[in-house]
Amino acid sequence: DLGVRAESTRGNGQAPLVIAGPLAGGEVAIPGDVSSQYVTALLMAGAVTDEGVEVELTTELKSAPYVDITLELLADFGVEATPVDAAGNPLDGATGAAGFSVPGGQSYEPAGGSYAVPGDFSSISYLLGAGAVAAAPGETVRIEGARPSAQGDAAIVEVVEEMGAPVDWDREAGEIAVERAALSGVTVDVGDTPDLLPTIAALGAVADGDTRIENCEHVRYKETDRVSAMAEELGKLGAETTEELDVLTVHGSESDLAGATVDGRHDHRIVMALSVAALAAEGTTTVRGAEHVDVSFPGFFDAMADLGMDVERD
Repeated sequence: DLGVRAESTRGNGQAPLVIAGPLAGGEVAIPGDVSSQYVTALLMAGAVTDEGVEVELTTELKSAPYVDITLELLADFGVEATPVDAAGNPLDGATGAAGFSVPGGQSYEPAGGSYAVPGDFSSISYLLGAGAVAAAPGETVRIEGARPSAQGDAAIVEVVEEMGAPVDWDREAGEIAVERAALSGVTVDVGDTPDLLPTIAALGAVADGDTRIENCEHVRYKETDRVSAMAEELGKLGAETTEELDVLTVHGSESDLAGATVDGRHDHRIVMALSVAALAAEGTTTVRGAEHVDVSFPGFFDAMADLGMDVERD
């Protein structure tokens, strides 16, 4: 639709791909409930086309805060991109958007010539969870680089607090302090924050009562089916779960975690979430495929070791 041709060299619709352009711009219609990354890519690329890009969403947008991150980033680089409603009226954010309008002929020019990358709350979620589960008595885990931004995954701070862990977020300094506590189950809608499901599931396995993670069908279409992956791998550690198409319930009161060998499913988020659960398990846990943390958090196991986790790497 936008003038680009992509072909799979193996004829199976998968990489390696040969892509030929140029990207001309124009109008395109895509679903909004599969992955926000498709929307993000079109917004970022559309700005440097000749014609610009008009994106129509054929289904409701899931993970809207992730698109808000893109809009915030584009604005910081001086790029105009506008979410619109069904009538074409501009909106203040991606939530409820029926589409997006991006004028062409723009360029990326950050104010002052530089850009400070904010801390990643998806990655922060594992450190926050580790502190809530296993911080030494009377001690806090302090996380730096946690300045507020449009990131929806900052919701993990509220989730951990709601589960019962003392959390102090100094937004101006960008620091979060968390203490270990007895956790209680909660109900969380991850429609806008799918990357938090593995962390919340791991915490649910440690908490008293049920942790119900709702609106999560789209989390099945990530690097792996993260709903089934967490249910099955937590089960190897002794957690009891109930898996439905759009809901994952972790029965913390029925779970007795013990060390086991678990599979990270070639998925960085599964590896890190299982490592958090392992902190509460009796005995040693081996996580296969641990190298996949390099996708988003190469220093994860170093950070965990600095916090006192006994880590052996093969």
